[in-house]
Amino acid sequence: MSATPTFGGVAIDCPDPAALAGFYRALLDWTEPEVTPDGHWARLVNPLGGARLEFQRVTDYRAPEWPSAEKPQQAHVDLDVTDLEAAHERVLSLGAKLLDDSPKTFRVYADPVGHPFCLCAC
Repeated sequence: MSATPTFGGVAIDCPDPAALAGFYRALLDWTEPEVTPDGHWARLVNPLGGARLEFQRVTDYRAPEWPSAEKPQQAHVDLDVTDLEAAHERVLSLGAKLLDDSPKTFRVYADPVGHPFCLCAC
């Protein structure tokens, strides 16, 4: 096991994960998205390997405006790890701030300037 993460994917906030995943599926000509039973999460897996695209439902979603500090872009990076505890210690030592450790299979952090990202042992 290693404390060094690999790039897993990017999660994009949206009002309807299945619909937005369908758009990107068509755009990229990838296979059908995996959608959770509750519809709150959808995942597109790159058929050639590499990073995936993920979409999460956000209540009262506000579309970002570019460039805008008032309604900034809404996305975060997911980094896959094989040892969540070791990666947790490593990322804190590099200057990240823990935002949420309540999920069992992933943790949410902020980078040194506040951008959210997740370490995922999913």
